[in-house]
Amino acid sequence: MATIAFYAHPMRPEAAALAERASAWLAERGHRAIMALQTDDSVAIDGADLLVSLGGDGTLLRAVDSALEGGIPVLGVNIGRLGYLTQLEPGGLEDALSGFLEGSYQVEERMTLSVTVHGPDGALIDERMALNEATVEKTVPGHTVRIATSIDGRPFVTYAADGLLVATPTGSTAYNLSARGPVLSPRLRAIVVTPVSPHMLFDRPLVLDPTERLRLEVLEPRTAVLVVDGISVSLLEPGATVDCSEGRQPARLVTFGTRDFHAILKAKFHLADR
Repeated sequence: MATIAFYAHPMRPEAAALAERASAWLAERGHRAIMALQTDDSVAIDGADLLVSLGGDGTLLRAVDSALEGGIPVLGVNIGRLGYLTQLEPGGLEDALSGFLEGSYQVEERMTLSVTVHGPDGALIDERMALNEATVEKTVPGHTVRIATSIDGRPFVTYAADGLLVATPTGSTAYNLSARGPVLSPRLRAIVVTPVSPHMLFDRPLVLDPTERLRLEVLEPRTAVLVVDGISVSLLEPGATVDCSEGRQPARLVTFGTRDFHAILKAKFHLADR
């Protein structure tokens, strides 16, 4: 008997209805279904063999974050607009579950980003894992934020910009793409550093080896905010630092057959042939 957990977008009734339909389908075949997202916003997935995300890319990011520690594979079902990270549409869920239960699937591992925040006094504030990106952004409209960077303990560049974005290859097609950063194959292991609306001559993205450790320090006179995978994590006073490095655990995404990254890129962004 397999245990399948469903992480349904709480504001989409169609996601809840699909979870109920799939749960009944599983029960008829002697398997167990659980709802991952609890009424108190906690997530219960202990013992699950698979976590099914029912929503858009944001829902998948939340599901992956919940599944990382236990190494639980995640299957994304698109009930959103873009659905770039998701694997299938709602009508294909039962076939996908059947394939998973029969062992006819693959697990694609994606690099994650470890994000550690310290206050101006050096005290630990927060630790997060990201599948897409971490961004240090301005808090005052019409003004830039100043961010000093160092790589492996050596000072690099001080940026004056709306923000500084640190992305994984998976996240290269998210906010990084909007900020005119490079598109990377999700199979790569790399860290992309992209300034957002920089007010300086050096405005180019930077691609780092995953073993390199990047530190961002917020400088006077303005505060900044740290956003990890679309969630505001912490207000950063001048002197606060954010350390970014390759995460300990990769995200494990369930796929069926060969996932053609370039074909998906063309389809989702409506890229035309010559």
